Amino acid sequence: MKIKKIKLWKRLLGCAGAIAVIINSFSGMAQGAELQYWPQGPEVQSSAAIVMEMNTGLILYEKNIHDVHYPASITKILTALLAIENSSMDEVVTFSKDSVYKTEGSGIARDVGEEMTMEQCLYAVMLASANECAYAVAEHVAGDINSFINMMNERAAALGCQNTHFNNCNGLPDEQHYTSVYDMALIAREAYFNETFRIICGTKTYTIPFTNKHVDEETYLQNHHQMLYPLKTREYLYDYCLGGKTGYTTAANSTLVTYAEKDNMTLVCVVMDAPGSGHYEDTRALLDFSFDNFKKMNVSENETSYDSGEENKIGNFNNSQPFVSLDEQGSVILPVTAEFKDADSQIIYDYADSDILGSIQYTYADRIVGRADIVSTDAQIEQFQFHDLDASESLAEEEEESTEVLIEKIGKKISHVKFNLNLVLYILAGIGIIIILILLIGLIYNNFYRIKRRIKMFHRVKSPYKEIKQSGGHRKRRKRF
Repeated sequence: MKIKKIKLWKRLLGCAGAIAVIINSFSGMAQGAELQYWPQGPEVQSSAAIVMEMNTGLILYEKNIHDVHYPASITKILTALLAIENSSMDEVVTFSKDSVYKTEGSGIARDVGEEMTMEQCLYAVMLASANECAYAVAEHVAGDINSFINMMNERAAALGCQNTHFNNCNGLPDEQHYTSVYDMALIAREAYFNETFRIICGTKTYTIPFTNKHVDEETYLQNHHQMLYPLKTREYLYDYCLGGKTGYTTAANSTLVTYAEKDNMTLVCVVMDAPGSGHYEDTRALLDFSFDNFKKMNVSENETSYDSGEENKIGNFNNSQPFVSLDEQGSVILPVTAEFKDADSQIIYDYADSDILGSIQYTYADRIVGRADIVSTDAQIEQFQFHDLDASESLAEEEEESTEVLIEKIGKKISHVKFNLNLVLYILAGIGIIIILILLIGLIYNNFYRIKRRIKMFHRVKSPYKEIKQSGGHRKRRKRF
């Protein structure tokens, strides 16, 4: 009997071990299913490089993105942005002696006392990389060059730049003038959101008319960014290029900021410390990689976890207009191999704007890949007479309550459709318990007759004499004698 029991327990332990192995293997498969692929980019010549998607700020490629380098003339992106934000395009800029004689390198040969509009100066700054024009613009905006430099550093810090310090407005070599490709991408992205800057940096040619110092000739400008305009060669032209800014000094090597758009996805690429023409070659390779391996998806068109049809009737008395909706401009950036449903999501509340009630934030491969705001639609509803409450107050409370219900439902529906690893493990554990119970039932069945015999022996008929001795009647008869 002991031998049989030992064998039985060995079988049970073996089954339990097998179940554990099955659960672990399924767990591994489930975890493997959660692994999210992120494309790896090409090798580049530049010491540092980055590609950032403009709408989300998502980094698609990175190489030494926080290392410090000399920016050279891509500095002028921030100079132009500050000038646009702090002046009108028709203001007259007068060139000082310092602007003419304290600058060197690229320029358009302006004279002391020459007058140009701010717009003309900025075209010279961004297309021809004119150092004297950048200096004149800085003096005009801030009153003096040092005050403008302070404005540059304050603006950079406000954008989140942590490895940046500017010491001039044009990018001429200076040990105290440096930045990183990540910080430069933040600056370039902010600048591109400004429509005036976007028009200027994407212009291929521009003509400055006669001035008070150049009375007999116009000044013809050509964009130095050869992915946009064939200044010297057509070799580097890029069909999707929207503009940008070039830079070069002996200390900085070649630097380049490039904006490009394809398939409704807009990118900014920054490369620094590139040898020779490597800045163009690297930028093309990085943009091609990004457009080929990533896609932009609109959230409102793909978010099927939230069906507004049911919620339209909540809290607004069957009005066809919902109180809240998803921002139609919200988008996510995903690898081309991924589906929208592969991205994880959560509702966050980080807005002070009363019209933005929250947002759905999406993550993929441990990266925030996009978001869509949950916005108020300002739906109008007819007043309804209540018995004890003022109608407008009741309707306001009803609208607020229904909005909270909608946001909560969005979160619940989204969370329900996500893959739940714990649920899978619970199911597998339950299957294991069922298998063990089946084995136990089989064990009982195989020993049924032995168990039945023991039960019969336990319930065998007892002696009638003992029955009488234990009965209450027996005790009573003894008392009468």
